[in-house]
Amino acid sequence: MTHQSIAREETVTTTLRAAAVQLTATPDKARNLEAADRLVRRAAADGARLVVLPEKWSVLGHGSDLRAGAEPLDGPAVTWAREAARELGIDLVAGSVSERIDGDEKLRNTSLHIGPDGEVRAVYRKMHMFDVEVDGTVYRESDHEAPGEDVVLTRTAGGVEVGLTVCYDVRFPELYRILAVRGARILTIPAAFTVPTTRDHWEVLVRARAIEDQCFVIAANQVGEHVEGLRSGGRSMIVDPWGLVLAQAADSETVITADLDLDAQAAIRTRLPSLANRRPAAYAWQEG
Repeated sequence: MTHQSIAREETVTTTLRAAAVQLTATPDKARNLEAADRLVRRAAADGARLVVLPEKWSVLGHGSDLRAGAEPLDGPAVTWAREAARELGIDLVAGSVSERIDGDEKLRNTSLHIGPDGEVRAVYRKMHMFDVEVDGTVYRESDHEAPGEDVVLTRTAGGVEVGLTVCYDVRFPELYRILAVRGARILTIPAAFTVPTTRDHWEVLVRARAIEDQCFVIAANQVGEHVEGLRSGGRSMIVDPWGLVLAQAADSETVITADLDLDAQAAIRTRLPSLANRRPAAYAWQEG
């Protein structure tokens, strides 16, 4: 496992307005792009400086739909995201896109952080494949996608550290702890959680990652029916480091916003220093 490094910037933000965009993406890429553009602009108009799109916002469906709609990172979806971030002057975590890599049969589920200058600041490829059975439905993400290997920490234009993750990753707290120990103050979770797992697990998992890593979590979920037999549960959330829900979406395409008080986060980490009180040497073990 390797780690992407980040460069220090001089200006540090103490309060940051953030937004999560909730979409119903389908195989119709033009329709998805229109919805993403409209809602990202709404978030920016509401003062958000960090905006997070959901997983596979540019195309979502069955494996054949993803293959048909996949693009390289210089394709139309990322090009739009770069132009929007530059025009609106925002940090944009462009959820995730189905990335096609030349010479590779399998796609990647790829999240990008784009700065207000329109430049790609970080690229994270989803690490954990959704190979599960939920309520009798079998999902085999690894049939058409390959996992990434890198833990990715990035930084906003205001100097705030952001850890990038995607959807099913939320069930693997090791990843989030590494990001927190490496300095993350915000964790992003673009997702397309199924309806049953949204209903029973989503809020618990998102709030748990916030509490145990003392981070703000911006969790942007898909909502509604994407194609026949594939639905997501919505309830996008922004959660603070104490585990309090600052904003939660209704069951529709929408935007939620919240002000992230980074000074309050620092105070929580000082008064209840669970990250500092870790004992890594005592946890050492080997699987097998």
